[in-house]
Amino acid sequence: MISGALSGLALGGLYATIAVCLTLMAQLIRVVNFAQLALAMFGTYTAVTLADHGMPALLAVLLGVAVATAASGILGAVLAHWMPEADITHRSAVSIAALLLALSASFIAFGTKPKNFAPLVHGAAVDLGGTVVTWIAVVMCLLAVAVASAAHLVLRRTDAGVLLRALSERPSTAELLGVPARFLTVAVWLSTGVVAGVAVALVAPTQTNDQYSLTMLVVPSAAAALVGAFRSIWLSVTGGIGLGMLQGALAQSNQLSVLKFWIPFAVILVLLLWSQRNQVWDVAR
Repeated sequence: MISGALSGLALGGLYATIAVCLTLMAQLIRVVNFAQLALAMFGTYTAVTLADHGMPALLAVLLGVAVATAASGILGAVLAHWMPEADITHRSAVSIAALLLALSASFIAFGTKPKNFAPLVHGAAVDLGGTVVTWIAVVMCLLAVAVASAAHLVLRRTDAGVLLRALSERPSTAELLGVPARFLTVAVWLSTGVVAGVAVALVAPTQTNDQYSLTMLVVPSAAAALVGAFRSIWLSVTGGIGLGMLQGALAQSNQLSVLKFWIPFAVILVLLLWSQRNQVWDVAR
């Protein structure tokens, strides 16, 4: 079970990284971006296709990340232009439509068969008494911590962070005072697009690599973000890594392995019910 939990660190690092992106977007630009991993998946499949046609692997990955970033920026620009005053529900609904569009486009462009991903990071990093921790697990956990730390520093220590916080708390007032709302909104979409593109490119070779499976990793990532109530970056990181380790541990048991697919949904259900506890208790009283 310990070995399985450590093997889940790579996936946990991905959950944590994407959870940080989802938390930032929910707080700063009022959207739960369900298309985050779908766009990153499209970029990764672009990279694999380019590599299959003879392009050097590293250059192909860079171009794939650029495609994912550009797609994220375009979606952000559309929302900033056409839905600047929409609430989080309507903006998130558009991201679900973008998820379906990206998934459909990938089936048309790349076919429906999984592709073989060449790992960018591989090998064992450390052996803890017979339990191996791989380099990809270390890299993904470090990436999650680095993204969370960078987000915290930008929001708390820079002028851009002050403008973003003002935009998130009083969007209309901030725009009237001259805050470049559309520019900052698109910048957030581009930044999270880069992070998601890199994270998926790194972890895809270690996972089931068909388009649907990679896209649906947004569900456990959203569960991790919900651990932090889409507010706390560090609780989201903790939730993501913990969820990945729990799934890895369950995968080692023949009787419990099926539960790893249901754990994210259970976490979401429990946390949503818990978040509504005050309203329910008030009605009961």
